[in-house]
Amino acid sequence: MADVLFYEKPGCGTNARQKRLLEQAGHRVEARSLLTEPWTGPRLRSFFGETPVATWFNPAAPRIKAGAVLPEAVDADAAIALMLDDPLLIRRPLVEAQGMRCAGFDRAPVTDLLAQEQDLPEGCSRPTAGPCPEPA
Repeated sequence: MADVLFYEKPGCGTNARQKRLLEQAGHRVEARSLLTEPWTGPRLRSFFGETPVATWFNPAAPRIKAGAVLPEAVDADAAIALMLDDPLLIRRPLVEAQGMRCAGFDRAPVTDLLAQEQDLPEGCSRPTAGPCPEPA
């Protein structure tokens, strides 16, 4: 059993399913809002490791879907600055467990915690009709 810090967008159905999977596997999940967490650049950057910058972004973010932000055209420093200004751009969840951090539900430590025995929900679970509602 592991203690898991899980940074989510409150109200996100996919994040809710992801938390349930971790809890059903016997882990203790502490959920925090990705949107209100007091991020610093170095702390946020630590969740992305050596992954390509474009994968740091939430492809369902309104500014990305509208073409206002092009993840493949942004360097690491600019990506962090954009995300600090608009946390909806951050790929979620951000997860911290067992001394490791990641962005997304398809990387270690998440895969280690769930032993990759099932398909892990990653994308937005809402229909393509529109973005997830913002928290109140």
